[in-house]
Amino acid sequence: MPNVVIDFLEGRTIEQKREMAKRVTEAIVQTLNCKPEAVQIIMHELSKDQLANGGELRIDKE
Repeated sequence: MPNVVIDFLEGRTIEQKREMAKRVTEAIVQTLNCKPEAVQIIMHELSKDQLANGGELRIDKE
């Protein structure tokens, strides 16, 4: 069973998440020759105070 973990900043709509899940699943099915039911996608939505880059929280860069 292919497992995919995707981290992204919060704020995406449910429609965007559905479309992303659909397209990622299609890509996995095509490249790994598995059934769509075998693909599991875990989405982690991060707030800007949970992500740092270059030693600075993302929230502090606004």
